[in-house]
Amino acid sequence: MTTVAIDMDKLMAFVGQAVGEVGATLNAALVVMGDRLGYYRALADGGPVTPAELAERTSTSEHYTREWLNAQAAGGFVEYDTTTAQYLLPPEQAVALTDESSPAFLPGFFQIALGTVQHTTQTIEAARSGAGIGWHEHNSDVHLGCERFFRPGYNANLVSGWLPALDDVVEKLGSGAKVADIGCGHGASTILMAAAFPNSTFVGADYHAESIAIARQRAAEAGVADRVTFEVASATQYGGSGYDLVTTFDALHDMGDPVGAARRVRESLAPDGTWMVVEPMAGDRVEDNLNPVGRAYYGFSTLLCTPASLSQDVGLALGTQAGPARIKYVTTAAGFTRFRTAAETPFNLVFEVRP
Repeated sequence: MTTVAIDMDKLMAFVGQAVGEVGATLNAALVVMGDRLGYYRALADGGPVTPAELAERTSTSEHYTREWLNAQAAGGFVEYDTTTAQYLLPPEQAVALTDESSPAFLPGFFQIALGTVQHTTQTIEAARSGAGIGWHEHNSDVHLGCERFFRPGYNANLVSGWLPALDDVVEKLGSGAKVADIGCGHGASTILMAAAFPNSTFVGADYHAESIAIARQRAAEAGVADRVTFEVASATQYGGSGYDLVTTFDALHDMGDPVGAARRVRESLAPDGTWMVVEPMAGDRVEDNLNPVGRAYYGFSTLLCTPASLSQDVGLALGTQAGPARIKYVTTAAGFTRFRTAAETPFNLVFEVRP
């Protein structure tokens, strides 16, 4: 047996890193806790507080606010004043943790992460057998957290940046286009487009019946139900044809048969139609993705997205970090001839795909 020399400084540095990782893991739950109990909102609205004051403002127990505030201070989420023994939420953190209209809003990111890791035991068994875990098998934190994470980015970019980056699409939407949103989830993207383009009609499709029920309710609340229809259908079986625009938001890599889905998009498009594919930010090489965003997405890929694909027919398992080259392969295999990157954000790539 070969003896390997151990650099004790490197070992202890890694142990220190690991301690930080455990704290970060626990903090996902603490952020969700602060979001649901209104701790962050109370801090944002009321200035510096003691644990007793936060407990009073939120009708919660001081025993919990004290420990929660200390954990948040240790992690740099809030600031602690040693003179007054008060805790302050800086304005930048207040935006990221309380303002759902901001593209920097983060609680949904933590919520989907926390929901995802709750299935770790099931994922370990799936890794042994090669089985999948369907999206519908996950808890509501996954479904709600996914929407809350992606929706601020859609609100900030979809109408103002992504759609205008596509050739001739905004003009069609303005005059009256026929649109299908595939893998629509709770319908956030569908409803956003419908509100912006009142002359167009929209169909949202998703295989998850519970998400479609929520989407229909959201469309009614937004006052666009007269122009938006939601159906329970997979990406390879949604209805309709002659669409001027088909959209797929952060969903293609989750599909078991993305090539089959792309073929269905190809046959459902009008001859001069456009398919807008929005995917997580990723490069084509592993080394391109060895960064904080890539790390988070590889984690979701292992625990959520790859199992979702493997639970379906074909089970291609593109992974959350598929990258432009693999997405282009999917589209060309389905018969599309034009593919380009139209826009990007720190979290997303936007592809324009044409027949």
